[in-house]
Amino acid sequence: MNPESTLNQLKASLSDGQLPSSYGVYFKNTLVALCHALEDHILQNSDAPPEQQPLVLVTFQEGKWYLQEADRYFDVVQSCRHVVISAVADSGFLTHRTGQLENVSLINLDRSDSLVMEWNLIILAPSYTTMVLCHELMPDEYPAHTKPTIDTERKFYGLWTFDQKLVRESAKILIERFRPYNAELADCLLQQYQEIIATPYHQVPDLTGVVSRIVSYLQSSQQELITVNRQNREFWELEGQAKRISRNITGNKLQAFLRMAQRVDERDQNNPCASLQVAALSETLGQILDLPTVKLRRLQLAGLLYRIGLSSAPDEVFTQSPEEMDDATRKFWSERALIGARLLESMPELAIIRDVVAHQLEYWDGSGKPDGQKGEEINIKARILGLVAYFQSLTHPRGKRHAHSLTEAVEKCQELSGTRFDPALVEALKNVVKLAEIGLIQLPTQPSQLPNVWLEEALSSKSKSPKESKV
Repeated sequence: MNPESTLNQLKASLSDGQLPSSYGVYFKNTLVALCHALEDHILQNSDAPPEQQPLVLVTFQEGKWYLQEADRYFDVVQSCRHVVISAVADSGFLTHRTGQLENVSLINLDRSDSLVMEWNLIILAPSYTTMVLCHELMPDEYPAHTKPTIDTERKFYGLWTFDQKLVRESAKILIERFRPYNAELADCLLQQYQEIIATPYHQVPDLTGVVSRIVSYLQSSQQELITVNRQNREFWELEGQAKRISRNITGNKLQAFLRMAQRVDERDQNNPCASLQVAALSETLGQILDLPTVKLRRLQLAGLLYRIGLSSAPDEVFTQSPEEMDDATRKFWSERALIGARLLESMPELAIIRDVVAHQLEYWDGSGKPDGQKGEEINIKARILGLVAYFQSLTHPRGKRHAHSLTEAVEKCQELSGTRFDPALVEALKNVVKLAEIGLIQLPTQPSQLPNVWLEEALSSKSKSPKESKV
């Protein structure tokens, strides 16, 4: 990837030099889906007052993709304070009606500028920030025999994120890359940038709908990819290719959720590895109970996703104990399992996982949520998850509550045995903790099979084959 790329400049600007975990290699069709979803969030907020409207910076590869959707962008622009479109001079923007709008600025890129290899969408508003930041692989960066033969197989280094710090930094970088073309415009954009970040906005944005739309688009794009291949390949060649792409898109959908779960953990400074630890200890209890392998794998995944309902939670959820929360925050906290389950509904392949997440707050005595299930009516995986999640949270501080030792935490669980938790599971947990306390075992810190997305590393050099995050 070109060292002048926006991605590389963003990486260089970060104190630790590490791009977020969403960084990976993306198929073009996935990028179309992601951009559609993020643009839809603008359209969904079309009634926002002018001071809350976003600044949008876009770089379309030579304008090719944009011109297929020009009318759609005409509608998007109506809900923005300013949209800057960068593409090569002969892309067609000047003659299209979108390019004539007062709040649209066009930048005619020089073909020698590496920006012509980039596909960027940066949305900066007072109430939320988001972006897709990408750079197409150079021909020599494709592994042998994998160079794309059709458009939808083109690949891009890239990331997508809602992280405010990253989006703001990327916006400044891209504005400065526009400066050689139009210094007056760059100054205007910096002024708008400052106005946006200075605008107060205290409501926590609900971004779960955005991710749900992303997942929905990825689902629909699966069939589109297969259809395109059927039009371009002989039948015998199609079968293997379509299956490969289908698996990739399914992986995309799952990783959208896993990355969302990662963001929850990243927000929780007191317990930043909760999902990994809950997934790992849940798996251990499942092994003690001799659950079959397929159930262990599902329990593992449910552990990684058990907090996904907190993706748009107010900060107080991570800095206060339930006793310290106000009524509104406490209600959000109590509904977290149901919110997570509703989010997972958009991926039918996760139906079993969704049910485990949904029922993690069911109580042994029938007083839990959402259905008031009792005793062994509660799925064994949900019983394990609920107990382990509670235990793990006690071993970390939360608000005024100090972190408990392993022994103290398991004693708290024992107090709720027979009411909130399955007594047999509490006994199994006690045995594990005893072994850990006397040094015979160590409590696991991550599940035995961890999805690549969770430990994804930035690509360090093109001499290595690009690491394909299944996104």
